[in-house]
Amino acid sequence: MTDLIEVRVSNLIGAPLDWAVAMAEGFGTDPESRTTIWRTRSDPTSVSVRGAAEGFGYRPSSSWEQGGPLIEKHQASLSHDRYLSGGPCGYSAGPLNSTWLSGPTPLVAFCRALVHAKLGPIVQVPKELIP
Repeated sequence: MTDLIEVRVSNLIGAPLDWAVAMAEGFGTDPESRTTIWRTRSDPTSVSVRGAAEGFGYRPSSSWEQGGPLIEKHQASLSHDRYLSGGPCGYSAGPLNSTWLSGPTPLVAFCRALVHAKLGPIVQVPKELIP
């Protein structure tokens, strides 16, 4: 069994964020390896640091093909934020009638907000997913 650690949702990115989205969306986990997830037993996939970096597995925070339908499903809104002081640009997003959170991309901002709305401001994620 994988050890879990607590992380603030507003700090999640990459594989830990993708795993938290899977949990918020009702995916199941393999009892032997929490990083193997499935929507149904016949459709397993995984969340991993390597998968997030190399583009395979469940990665709604970086894949529009996976994250885009979630934005529509949850009737989310997105906003491009510009800091007037000349700082970096970012994004804010949130599901309908929920708290908005920010992120460096629209998908990261939305995924953070979705996890926050469904699981709260602090979540437990598998330790091995933290880079």
